Amino acid sequence: MAGPATEPAPSPRDVLLARAVEWFAGHGVGDTSLRTLADGIGTSHRMLNYHFGSRAGLLGAVVEAVEQAEHAALVDLAASDLDPLEAGLVFWARVADRAEVFAPLFFELSTHAMRGQPHAAPLRTWLRTGWTDALRDAYLRLGVPPDRAPTLALQSLAMARGLLFEVAATGNRAAADAAMARWTHMVRREVLEVAG
Repeated sequence: MAGPATEPAPSPRDVLLARAVEWFAGHGVGDTSLRTLADGIGTSHRMLNYHFGSRAGLLGAVVEAVEQAEHAALVDLAASDLDPLEAGLVFWARVADRAEVFAPLFFELSTHAMRGQPHAAPLRTWLRTGWTDALRDAYLRLGVPPDRAPTLALQSLAMARGLLFEVAATGNRAAADAAMARWTHMVRREVLEVAG
């Protein structure tokens, strides 16, 4: 008789990546060297190089891991009993709370993706499709027409990234929260108009 299925054990790379994300969340990224990070997470500089190739490769993997965790949180919120647009505000608060730590790294690595640097290629793909598809599908579920939903998804993503930059660059969280609340109100009005 077969026992219950078990999750496969995480790979050594995944274990190191999870430790790196946790360490950066507590200490910030800044100019942290691989040696400092290795000491902080209980491994060696050599092992980090082996699994990630370079500091840039590791940071790219960290940004991807954080982005995918945020994406999973958005999917969970969308599946909850919350009003979908209220769920979006809850999600915004989650992302903005982490802006001080991860937004500078996100924007730094985004410039690497813009320049076509090899270590940032997966991030470039993720930036293009990782969020817009989920947002488009959420708007379609709200009754936004198929010819409007992709544009509204892109506008929402641009608004969130712009306000995230505002929080990270100026620290003006209150203004960013107010702008996001206003954007949500505008989207709600449009959704009611097109779906009603």
